[in-house]
Amino acid sequence: MDILLVASAFNSLTQRVFAELGDRGHTVRVELALGDEALREAVRRTAPDLVVAPMLKTAIPADIWSSHVCLIVHPGPLGDRGPSSLDWAVHTGATDWGVTVLQAAREMDGGDVWATVPCPVPAVAKSDLYRNEIADAALEAVLLAVERFASGTYVPQPQDTPETEPEAVACVRPYFDQSLRRVDWTSDPTETVVRKLRGADSQPGVLDELLEEEWYLHGGHAEDSLGGRPGELIATRYGAVCRATVDGAVWIPELRPRRKEGGPATFKLPAVLALGDRLPALPEIAAPWELPDGRRTWSDIRYREAGAVGFLSFAFAGGAMSTEQCGRLLTAYRSACSRPTSVLVLGGSRDFFSNGIHLNVIEAADDPARESWENINAMDDLVEALLTTTDRLLVSALAGNAAAGGAMLALAADEVWCRSGAVLNPHYRLMGLYGSEYWTYTLPRRVGDEEAQRLTRRALPVTAARAHEIGLVDVVVDSTPQDFGAVVADRAARPASAPATRRRIGEKKAARERDEAVAPLSTYRERELAEMHSTFFDPGAPYHALRAAFVRKTKPTSTPRHLKEGTSRVRTSGGA
Repeated sequence: MDILLVASAFNSLTQRVFAELGDRGHTVRVELALGDEALREAVRRTAPDLVVAPMLKTAIPADIWSSHVCLIVHPGPLGDRGPSSLDWAVHTGATDWGVTVLQAAREMDGGDVWATVPCPVPAVAKSDLYRNEIADAALEAVLLAVERFASGTYVPQPQDTPETEPEAVACVRPYFDQSLRRVDWTSDPTETVVRKLRGADSQPGVLDELLEEEWYLHGGHAEDSLGGRPGELIATRYGAVCRATVDGAVWIPELRPRRKEGGPATFKLPAVLALGDRLPALPEIAAPWELPDGRRTWSDIRYREAGAVGFLSFAFAGGAMSTEQCGRLLTAYRSACSRPTSVLVLGGSRDFFSNGIHLNVIEAADDPARESWENINAMDDLVEALLTTTDRLLVSALAGNAAAGGAMLALAADEVWCRSGAVLNPHYRLMGLYGSEYWTYTLPRRVGDEEAQRLTRRALPVTAARAHEIGLVDVVVDSTPQDFGAVVADRAARPASAPATRRRIGEKKAARERDEAVAPLSTYRERELAEMHSTFFDPGAPYHALRAAFVRKTKPTSTPRHLKEGTSRVRTSGGA
């Protein structure tokens, strides 16, 4: 079928729906919701069989939904209505939720039901929940609704009839505003504070007063061994600040200043960097290298061992990796490589793997060009360390999405294991960059020159299944987000104990030496960095405007051409 995706942004869920429908042979195009007339023109131009809205903050015009079936993805169970569904799920401590696909109608969220799929709600941040459990349920619901529509025989059910679930009584929830998010540091216990912070971790943040200024707090993690006067800052760790509660403390990784009237849009930064000179002298408290059982604290890098397998996990906010974070991860990697293990697994147990350099930190720098250069070199140092490790088997475990340099970081390992729900964007073009991280060595080595050019030129998302098909990943792990870590740990134990592993490690060293003799790794790095240097230090290069627009979430004026053209790939299996 010809399907038009309508979305307020080409976000993670829209990307996943786009790529998964394309994998199934549908012709899929995207139109960003930038105005009713632009949307009408897109419908006239594409004449779609079906319109699907994976993430939409505005209503579809009545003349469109009255003449075309328009399916709206609502991130709530049957009967739930309102613009803040997930906020209420986290706020109320729900353990079960769901996603419902509704037909657009005059009443918001009141249209006929095409599909509804339940999902669990683990104790994680709202954005993590959205990208994982909600995204899994949303995709299942969309595929079911599309299949039912294609059959031509399915009749969607009105919400308020006996045919729908009797317990699904309509519940219209109001917009979840800052009055509901506000933390009372004099009375809210740690669990309440963490829940409020988790419910706003990515957007919009929790508006609060800190050091006599207004800030949005982003992210929250409980701390069980520190305390102080409720509300005061008591420590720092790796760019985050620790703030005391009435019964403990919480770590807050990022802050965003409140936008001043008439001023430019603000953006998130590591808390210590955002506060700058305002921050009083506080102790920097390092995290334990291995977290003892029962401890509750925060660190963006952790290590543990299970027999001959080491697990170096990292979870950076938004998947972005600053110069400082790359340096710390490299130090941790070298420490992990000093351990007597035969297999080392890299990656967090859920959510983002990595999205490459930290554009927000770069944008905030006194000299963004210099910071860009230092950040990309720090990423290259990390990737080089992986590529030159020849005494153990390296596995990149992608619990969630990876993009740009983060996707190339994953390719530096010997094997790439990817959760079935992850989406990969192995390209740099949309940020106006040539790219580095040794991609000109690792990407063609995996998928071939032609496919490497296609991936980087088209700049479209790739599903885990398609990535496996073309050789970008080695193993697709079909698991829930909550089970991914355990499945990976079990799978990693097999090569660690296999007699063939030592032979494979020996062959790996010989292969690296052969490749080095043909073309030293330094040549790839030098060529890539020459391109990057010319872009970073050219004030007129598109990268600078694209970075600023991305960081400040500037709405585009039109839908990018590559999304309008979309995808019509029909083949779903066999070769690259």
